[in-house]
Amino acid sequence: MTLQVPLAAENLSAFGNDAWWVIAIKAVLIFAILVLLTLFNIWFERRVVARMQHRIGPNVNGPFGLLQSLADGVKLALKEDIIPTAADKVVFILAPVMSTVPAFLAFAVIPFGPEVTIPFTHIRTPLQLTDMPVSVLFVLAISSIGIYGIVLGGWSSGSTYSLLGGLRSSAQMISYEVAMGLALVAVFLFAGSLSTSAIVEAQSRLWFVIPLFPSFVIYTIAMVGETNRAPFDLPEAEGELVGGFHTEYSSLKFALFFLAEYVNMVTVSALATTLFLGGWRAPWPLSLIGDDVLNTGYWPFLWFVAKVMVFVFVFIWLRGTLPRLRYDQFMRFGWKYLIPASLVWIVFVAAIRLVGLEGGLNRTTTLIALVVIGVLFVLLFFVGGRDDTEETTGQRPAEEEDEVFDAFAGGYPVPPTSSSEQTTRPRREALATTPADDREA
Repeated sequence: MTLQVPLAAENLSAFGNDAWWVIAIKAVLIFAILVLLTLFNIWFERRVVARMQHRIGPNVNGPFGLLQSLADGVKLALKEDIIPTAADKVVFILAPVMSTVPAFLAFAVIPFGPEVTIPFTHIRTPLQLTDMPVSVLFVLAISSIGIYGIVLGGWSSGSTYSLLGGLRSSAQMISYEVAMGLALVAVFLFAGSLSTSAIVEAQSRLWFVIPLFPSFVIYTIAMVGETNRAPFDLPEAEGELVGGFHTEYSSLKFALFFLAEYVNMVTVSALATTLFLGGWRAPWPLSLIGDDVLNTGYWPFLWFVAKVMVFVFVFIWLRGTLPRLRYDQFMRFGWKYLIPASLVWIVFVAAIRLVGLEGGLNRTTTLIALVVIGVLFVLLFFVGGRDDTEETTGQRPAEEEDEVFDAFAGGYPVPPTSSSEQTTRPRREALATTPADDREA
């Protein structure tokens, strides 16, 4: 199958011709927007979660408490910076930087809007720092590098809890990045390009979220797992790992990890907007007004930010409603459900795309055959099989009866594993038959 790429060459020709000061202004604006969005998203998250829990949230510093995030940042900067004695100091210092820098670099290929005229000049430039034929792969590669900062931060801390958090993060990245990459293959097949600007252009008539809705769902789940956000925040599970990979970090180093998490959250949201929701194009029904009105100038930047904030709200909504998964549940969901479902969906999309581009096959017959294959796949992987009650819930099936636990079976008292009547009765009987002198001893 030969995919046609009618738009990629034309779109890429608009890049690489800007003056150095235009490129510098774009880079500074991207950095400033991401920092401001981080400060706003922290406030937004605290307010939304407070609303869900019938609390007030930050409302003292600044109007509506908008300056609370800035005050927290200043407080972090003024805290004492501690480096543990057992830490590898060089790696310990570089790890937060390795997590933060890739988070900002990924935004270099995200399109904020079409070509615009710079105010007070006659220079026209796209609202995008740069683009390349493999822009989406660039974002995935940069995101993978950011995980190394978390892994090395946990390893270099000299703490068992931090090391376990870093190892969890590496396993989590491998598991859910595979599903995320497979979910994007269907977008590449439909758009015929890996360029972000070309993918946005390909959605001028129909957003990909409609024909590729399963890919959108898989990507949305995978991006939550990729960013270590609840309910997939296993690397920093305070209930079992104290604080996870950043347990030993303080002051600005901890702030950099915090910044990287929120910038990554915006990055994956921006990528989802670009690949599935038409990018900077106006949403329906505003799109009915016409491209010449709402999809030109600086208006598209407003639509882009609005779509990104919808995804940010979903992140916050999940954190405020869902409890953290167990680690085995988390890994099982990624490997047993997300990845097989992605593979089957790619085969489905590729077959339909082949029929649509080259013809020669009956589309109705092909569709029926693929639906039958999909149903068989669902029955095979999601229905039936062995009883997973103990694996998913940690409890044995109801038909299995607990064996009577004898606390004194080995000659020494052992605390029972349950407080049920069956487990405590042998101990009481043993105490009743033991001489008083032995009991006192």
